[in-house]
Amino acid sequence: MAAAEALDVSLVIPLFNEETNVPLLYPKLVEVLEKEGKSFEIIFVDDGSTDGTFEELKKLHAQDSRVRAISFTTNYGKSGGYAAGFEAAVGDVVITMDGDLQDDPADIPNVLAEIDKGADLVVGWKTEGADAVGGKSLPSWIFNRVAQRLTRLKIHDMNCPFKAYRNHVAKVIGREIYGELFRYQPLIARRKGYTIVETEVANLPRQHGTSKYGFSKFLRGFLDLFTILFLTRYMMRPLHLFGSVGLITGFIGAAIILALYINKFVTGTPIGNYLPLFLLSVLLVIFGVQSFSIGLVSEMIAQKDKTSSDKFTIKTTL
Repeated sequence: MAAAEALDVSLVIPLFNEETNVPLLYPKLVEVLEKEGKSFEIIFVDDGSTDGTFEELKKLHAQDSRVRAISFTTNYGKSGGYAAGFEAAVGDVVITMDGDLQDDPADIPNVLAEIDKGADLVVGWKTEGADAVGGKSLPSWIFNRVAQRLTRLKIHDMNCPFKAYRNHVAKVIGREIYGELFRYQPLIARRKGYTIVETEVANLPRQHGTSKYGFSKFLRGFLDLFTILFLTRYMMRPLHLFGSVGLITGFIGAAIILALYINKFVTGTPIGNYLPLFLLSVLLVIFGVQSFSIGLVSEMIAQKDKTSSDKFTIKTTL
């Protein structure tokens, strides 16, 4: 099969040490997609596995040319896996899921139906099981609740790997994710003006292998949340962030200084009696001026970049 051949669906599945699960997942995917009558390809991205995952992928490719495999020399994380898979995908619709058998291929028709209704990005919502939002996974619940509050995007399970994208949407997102930003693909899609919907998907128990999710990834995910918030809210208007901080801190510092001088003239108490407070107020004023200046310079740089780059993302042409 030529890589440029038009297809209905491209499945992109990042893998890390899933040699036991790959042979079990493949027939389930094929069964569902063939039943739907879809032309398809399955792109497995081996993210630097140290077991026999890639050997299993070579066996599958030998028996079915619709199976494609990308192998990384080392572990780059899911963002790298998605980016490589999205770039290689030729299907009109790109579907992502994990390779650990916890995502049910039987839900593929459901996400395809939402795409057919006009959605640009469909996000899965796991409502049952150990990883379900509101279920036993406290970190997942905390993460999603905080993300909802900070981003004002009402997605119950932003980190759910089961998603469906129109091809051009996947291409755009793939060029912008790195680190742990794969968790925030709906935010990137919203910034580009794409239509996002949510649909319930199954959450099956893990049969083989171990979870790759730990506290370190949880922490990195939260740190990258602030990165994506800056990129989506203030990338083209940094003065709104730095300027606001500068004005608030500068105003507080100036108010303290004014209060100290008023107190001196009214009560006669020397400002030196409040030296720590006076020094804090001066520090706040200096910080406020610096923060505002940084915002102003950043705004000038952002405006210059904006005039020399694309200002919009084309959804379709006729």
